[in-house]
Amino acid sequence: MPGRQLNSTLQPEANEEVRWNAVMTRDDARDGEFVFAVSSTGIYCRPSCPARRPRRENVRFFLRPEQAEQAGYRACLRCRPKSSKDNGESEGVKSICRFIEQHLDEPLTLARLGKEFRQSPFHLQRRFKKALGITPREYADSCRLRMLKRNLQAGDSVTRAMYDAGYGSSSRLYERTASQLGMTPDRYRRGAVAAPIRYTCADSPLGRMLIAATNRGICSIQFAPTDGELIEGLKREFPFAARKPDESGLQSWVSALLAHMRGQDLDSSSSLPLDIRATAFQRRVWTYLQSIPFGTTKTYREVAQAIGAPTACRAVARACATNPVAIAIPCHRVVRGDGSTSGYRWGVERKKALLEMERQS
Repeated sequence: MPGRQLNSTLQPEANEEVRWNAVMTRDDARDGEFVFAVSSTGIYCRPSCPARRPRRENVRFFLRPEQAEQAGYRACLRCRPKSSKDNGESEGVKSICRFIEQHLDEPLTLARLGKEFRQSPFHLQRRFKKALGITPREYADSCRLRMLKRNLQAGDSVTRAMYDAGYGSSSRLYERTASQLGMTPDRYRRGAVAAPIRYTCADSPLGRMLIAATNRGICSIQFAPTDGELIEGLKREFPFAARKPDESGLQSWVSALLAHMRGQDLDSSSSLPLDIRATAFQRRVWTYLQSIPFGTTKTYREVAQAIGAPTACRAVARACATNPVAIAIPCHRVVRGDGSTSGYRWGVERKKALLEMERQS
């Protein structure tokens, strides 16, 4: 957002280099963090400006547009750096989102949304998907699921939670929510009471590793310094599940995962079936991540473009940060626009180690 300092822990020279890399890669995730001004034109722009890149010696950086204007520069008419990143286009999409959230218990067809926002249904859907990477219907589904989970966690009955979230009472809808939750709604309500979850801890090149699984597949892969921390993390995710150690039963998956970390591809006999919950957008991101070849990386922007949501770099980063199954969904292969490693749910040092292992394999 405007005025937020970029990498404030770095020395000024390093800050300048990071900002210059953002300008060269047109990193829209940096829009609002700073602007760059070009002395040869007298114009200042946002980092993602599509205009031709200037010479480095002609560029100055400012945290806010006002500072650039005080120094005698004028705003670029192409990228409009004085407008916030949430410009009129994204504000319109936000309005659609708010409308969907407030009418979850009503039919939300494209025809109705188009009439409400005075757009053709086709144009509205295309615009919405371009901004968020999912359709209005998928967004409504994710909102209903989020509300359902919140109501169930609050202790509401399944019937009340489903109605309040905008669901009907048909068995088809019940089955749909069961697949999205990874278990039936009544089990989710009780914190997965009686849902058997087996787990084991093992040594790995990244420290102690935990693998946990339901009857359907692996639901958690995580790393920590000690077994106690690993088990505590599993408790937080499944607070009332019937957790049971099972070293022998999960050994084949442990061996397959360790071999994969060292460069061996997973074959049909050692595949890792997953049982994880995901929003529509998370599922799109995670599915793409599994297609990234071993030993290669993609930037957040490249992932966003690949899933058809080129402006959703930050949403891609959030999806990576909430990945519950390390390695199986290789979020460690996603890096910043300048190629540097960024945050990782299980620690940046582990991310660096994983990438180094893959490069050497």
